[in-house]
Amino acid sequence: MRVFDRLQPLALLVVRLTLGAIMVSHGYHKVFGGLHHHAQFVASLGLPAWTAYLSAFTEFFGGLLVLVGLFTRAAAFAICLNLGVAIVKVHWHNGLSGNGGFEFPLAVATLAFALIFFGGGAIAMDHVLRGGGSVFKGR
Repeated sequence: MRVFDRLQPLALLVVRLTLGAIMVSHGYHKVFGGLHHHAQFVASLGLPAWTAYLSAFTEFFGGLLVLVGLFTRAAAFAICLNLGVAIVKVHWHNGLSGNGGFEFPLAVATLAFALIFFGGGAIAMDHVLRGGGSVFKGR
């Protein structure tokens, strides 16, 4: 079963790529064309409108950072916080599953939560910039 231990960097890469792709796709339309509409929506939730900009940029640029594995833990923390607010303010009243439920944002937040504690892994820019060695080297 040691083979699974050696494949942990690959698992973290898959988690990073999944979370990054989801967040970039959700943030892209907000940052490039829908920022004003998103600000109005956020204000309708009783939050300050300026937090919509923070939310949109967290989704898009945080997703990009997670994709490449740069400042992974900080980006994942911001994404997790962003999704926590989305769950509480937008999805909670719809229940866990069904139309508008919080199951999807909860699953995505869980990916971010894991990256906060595990980091981006050996196949990430964070690892390269720290002077990391071989990706699949034994521990």
